[in-house]
Amino acid sequence: MDAVTAFFRFAVFSLLTCMLLLSSCNDSSSSSSQGCHDESIQHPNEAFTIEEAGQILASIPVDSAMAASTEGMRLIPGGTFEMGGSGKLAKRDEFPLHQVSLESFWIDEHEVTNAEFRAFVQATDYVTTAEQDISAEEIRKQLPPGAEMPPAELLKASSAVFSQPAFQQGARYTFLDWWSMTPGANWKHPQGPASSILGKDDFPVVHVSWYDAQAYAKWAGKRLPTEAEWEYAARGGLAANTYPWGNEPIESGAPKANFWQGQFPVENENTDGFERQSPVASFASNSYGLFDMAGNVWEWTSDWYHATHYENRAGKTSINPKGPERSYDPENPAAQAKVMRGGSFLCNDSYCAGYRVSARMKSSPDTALEHTGFRCVRTHR
Repeated sequence: MDAVTAFFRFAVFSLLTCMLLLSSCNDSSSSSSQGCHDESIQHPNEAFTIEEAGQILASIPVDSAMAASTEGMRLIPGGTFEMGGSGKLAKRDEFPLHQVSLESFWIDEHEVTNAEFRAFVQATDYVTTAEQDISAEEIRKQLPPGAEMPPAELLKASSAVFSQPAFQQGARYTFLDWWSMTPGANWKHPQGPASSILGKDDFPVVHVSWYDAQAYAKWAGKRLPTEAEWEYAARGGLAANTYPWGNEPIESGAPKANFWQGQFPVENENTDGFERQSPVASFASNSYGLFDMAGNVWEWTSDWYHATHYENRAGKTSINPKGPERSYDPENPAAQAKVMRGGSFLCNDSYCAGYRVSARMKSSPDTALEHTGFRCVRTHR
């Protein structure tokens, strides 16, 4: 287990909110409220080096049959589009709008499922980040001089599970009210040891870190999408659209995605029929034939998160951009984070509106949560 994951879990258990620097996000109506689109938990230090990650990735074999197949993928035609946000729900890191040109690429029709991830694990004996105990030695390296070690029971393998808090009149809820570090929670047990994915082969796999997603992608002969590829695919060939289906508000008309209906985080009306994740392709696809580009679970991309990176692209056309060379989050400058896209079953307009095609979220690459999954792409040749 890497030091970052260890410190992340210890920080959550110890409630080190002064280091995590997250807001409660109960009012995200203003684009100046940059921090208010974070559903995830972040931690302040990154000690898992790119070199170490590369060594792990290098050990993953490529499945030749998977690498030769485009079954379950859609070919997205290359083109130029306007990337970024607009409107009252857009956040500061979605500006300014800028031109991006992309070559054609293949992308999975839906998020990677439990069945697909199981096949990868069975073929490679891979163990996810959330399934590994925390190293006491790595914790010790991260603690300030003289600080006491956390109890041994807090170093057991665990992951973050959503827990709906009880309603309290006038309360201002924070992420600590709805995220619970749960020992034994992982992709096979999404809500903890007593839960199971039995009968949920077609649900998106969750509790996967960015490193886990990278490992699967390599095995499948694919890769994670760049942030630009993801947004281009989500827009479905439309221009100036807020959502994958167009501009009709998410709560208007027939159900369009798996998202939070009601007052987040205390009241979920479940009018979409799902309390948590839903099977992939439970809702209509966009014009490119892609499912769940809005809601259900957040999806990892390959890009580092940089709050002002779009400003560097203003006034020019970026060709096949790969994202910034480093991460920068003004709310947590010491953290290293990757971009996530698409929103989840926890999103609604009063909280994060992450189901918009331009919405961005970030999390450290070793973080695993109940509302986070991924899909893959492949370069078209």
